[in-house]
Amino acid sequence: MKRTAYVNYHVKSHEPQAFLFDLDGIAGNIISPQLAPTKVQVTDLRDETTSVNFERDGIRFDQHKSTVKQFDTDHNWQATYNEELIALLQVSIGAEEVIIFDHTVRIDDPQADRKPARNVHNDYNEAGAHQRLIDIVGPEKAADFAAGHYGFVNVWRPAETTIKSSPLGFIRPSSIQAEDWMTIQLIYPDRVGQILGVAAGTGHDWFYLSDMTPEDVAIFNIYDNKGAPFLAHSALDMDGAKSAAPRKSIESRTLVRYRN
Repeated sequence: MKRTAYVNYHVKSHEPQAFLFDLDGIAGNIISPQLAPTKVQVTDLRDETTSVNFERDGIRFDQHKSTVKQFDTDHNWQATYNEELIALLQVSIGAEEVIIFDHTVRIDDPQADRKPARNVHNDYNEAGAHQRLIDIVGPEKAADFAAGHYGFVNVWRPAETTIKSSPLGFIRPSSIQAEDWMTIQLIYPDRVGQILGVAAGTGHDWFYLSDMTPEDVAIFNIYDNKGAPFLAHSALDMDGAKSAAPRKSIESRTLVRYRN
């Protein structure tokens, strides 16, 4: 079933485009580049006989029950959750080695430090992924990873309750043209990173899975050194959505080495 949603595409410009984070030392204080609110048609995979495939589309939706029920800021859950995710990725995508290096809990609340990302983007460009690899494992081991097959994979799930507002939506990789992508800088007080932003384009095939529960996970590529597809994604503001509890989700970024 097709549904209507609103997203914020990036705008192509001759000027550098950047997000500025934590300005004046205030967590969550952000200045965004120019964005273009756009109405899009989104396929709800919950109602469809069609599906997505990790090898072809860079994403899969799985059922995965976690023993962790609350992702508190004390992070006492992290070791247990990491073990669960490593086992999940070994089975679901054939990972040989998994390094989990970041967990981000997002709450769709004006007072939250980390809110859902409402810009259409992918988390890394090639240069950013290469630098992140070195940051995580060091230059010597990074060269070893790069000699084989590795990737960065995001594991996303609802936290605590079913998602009823601002679900995570994706663009099927085959429907994006090369010229739709652009480099966006992320400027933090202590470092500068890069992501890929997406400009509005004709034929973008948006999809999502409605009513995801904490036992639903989306596993998707954000970089692959052998050219496997990665996905543009964004929170979706669904047209006509009824008032609901704020979306709370957790995304876990992982470095994965595959069997050669």
